[in-house]
Amino acid sequence: MKQRKLGQNGPLVSAVGYGAMSFTDFYGPAVDADSLKVLDACVEMGITHIDTSNVYGMGRSENVIGEWLRARGGENPFTIATKVGITRDPEHRFNNTTEHLTQSLDESLKRLGVEAIDLYYIHRRDPRHEIEEVTETMASFVKAGKVKAIGFSEIAPSSLRRAHAVHPIAAVQSEYSLSTRSPEMGLVQVCAEIGATLMAFSPVGRALLTDRPHHAEQIDVMSFLQGNPRFMEPNLSANLGYNEKFRALAADMGMPAASLAIAWVLHQGEQVMAIPGTRKLEHLKELVRGGEINLNAEDVARIETVLPIGWAHGDRYSLGQWAGPERYC
Repeated sequence: MKQRKLGQNGPLVSAVGYGAMSFTDFYGPAVDADSLKVLDACVEMGITHIDTSNVYGMGRSENVIGEWLRARGGENPFTIATKVGITRDPEHRFNNTTEHLTQSLDESLKRLGVEAIDLYYIHRRDPRHEIEEVTETMASFVKAGKVKAIGFSEIAPSSLRRAHAVHPIAAVQSEYSLSTRSPEMGLVQVCAEIGATLMAFSPVGRALLTDRPHHAEQIDVMSFLQGNPRFMEPNLSANLGYNEKFRALAADMGMPAASLAIAWVLHQGEQVMAIPGTRKLEHLKELVRGGEINLNAEDVARIETVLPIGWAHGDRYSLGQWAGPERYC
């Protein structure tokens, strides 16, 4: 497994982390006992970074991780990232007030059962507050010893620069894969410039870049994908056609499609990490294998011939799903 430095002064962690949204019902029913087994497998496979959020299952994902840590005992084998800022309040779907961030941090610490959060993200920006103000609040958590490093999710390069001028931003979380390449329009570059980690979520394109892509029958039980343009017809059929070509290329290169997709993401820079999620241990092995593969220029050219930039049919989010992320290109 490749190792990458987390932020400007952070620890070395596995280049492939684990996205613990999969511990909730977001992609269909989850079973907590199975989630605990996934954490066992993460340790066995060399994954040392776990990403979660207080909104994943409204605390369920954090609770599962905390339960696992308490049962295991001893030294925590993971750096843990969690997020804050999305609420169920219909008046203010995003809340970056000092009061909300402080209360939510204490609740996350309690659920996880840790003394400090390794990496604490603003999950979505609250338009009522300038990013400098929010960064100062997050920096106060670092000074208090409750947080070791801070980050933001789904922000623009210009916002990243503004926040970093107030306090070092260790990481920015953004969707990034062969099917979503918008971070190349500034975010990849600014992260490299300031030494922040670009944490790529959905690096296998919500299964579009794997050997087992979702078809209509699976999508029917996933509310998020039901309304996502890339998984609605006629876009879905077009994207599955590209998936076939990518799977064939991966097989010709002697690896699973998911492994190749992860390897491509990590090839984009030493500042890039990937946090895929899965409930299946066999798929987890494929994802981890991607963190062990080194691509050369010829490999990348073959990949981008099969999946040229802009190949994906449909927007990555619906209009409603776009509420919160900053569009910058």
